[in-house]
Amino acid sequence: MTSSSSPSSASAPAGAPVPALSAAGAHPFRLTGRNRVLFFLTAWLIVLMPFLFWWNTWFGRQLSDKQLGEYIADEKHPRHIQHALVQLSTLMQRGDPKAARWYPQVVALAPSPVEEIRNTDAWVMGQDTSGAGFHEALLKMLGDSSALVRGNAALSLVRFGDATGRPQLLDLLQPVSILAPASGTVADESTVGTAVHHGGLIAKIKLDQEHSRTQYIEVRSSISGRVRSLAAPIGTHVAVASELASIDPSDDQVWEALRALFVVGRLEDLPQVRLYERDTPRISDRIRQQAALTERAIRERGVQP
Repeated sequence: MTSSSSPSSASAPAGAPVPALSAAGAHPFRLTGRNRVLFFLTAWLIVLMPFLFWWNTWFGRQLSDKQLGEYIADEKHPRHIQHALVQLSTLMQRGDPKAARWYPQVVALAPSPVEEIRNTDAWVMGQDTSGAGFHEALLKMLGDSSALVRGNAALSLVRFGDATGRPQLLDLLQPVSILAPASGTVADESTVGTAVHHGGLIAKIKLDQEHSRTQYIEVRSSISGRVRSLAAPIGTHVAVASELASIDPSDDQVWEALRALFVVGRLEDLPQVRLYERDTPRISDRIRQQAALTERAIRERGVQP
């Protein structure tokens, strides 16, 4: 595609000499007092706005007790609730008794309609096994619609000495299939080996046209990890619920699952554990070492009476 010429380049033929600006005709650029204020105000805002965005979304920012109470109840801003839960987990890890003040609200958040809140909530409840209602809430979360929430609930239950979530722990070791939410033609997609975050874009589907206007739908990853395979190349027509891609779980997810299976795993789980002992570029040394430790712990439990 040929780019359009700018007015300045079109006004002079190629090769023509450019006339020099005479000293008499030169007008040095000077800022008036008003323009100088506007210039520095604009520059200040350019720096300030990203900082304010970071400050308001960074979960490490310390909240006062009053703010914590307001944030954990702020249903209009899910990230405020997450921020409060993360800070509350810090108090719980330090054994701060004032954390118990908000435990009823932590339990009440377990059925939240927002997946990110339920996911954080399941993790937080694992920080204090004495929390009233935590154990019961986590058991219910094993049936959550989100694989991440189920996995975090299972991980937290291990802290309670409860192996009920062992099947969900094994699921954390498995690749996840990304399915087409509607029928249409694959218009764009990721590539094999690409790292993706939870909610990261995997593909775009051009929907089958029922009307004259073309519509697209974005398909996003349900976990963090890496694209293992793609089942439908660009231009392929896919039916609803057909597989688009397979995502390998992230190292952090696998590591946490292996650590939990170190405690509650059974002999029948060893085939899945051994998959992570292989010497392949996809498996890090940290994961291989943890898998070997987990297998050893399971075998030792298996021979005990």
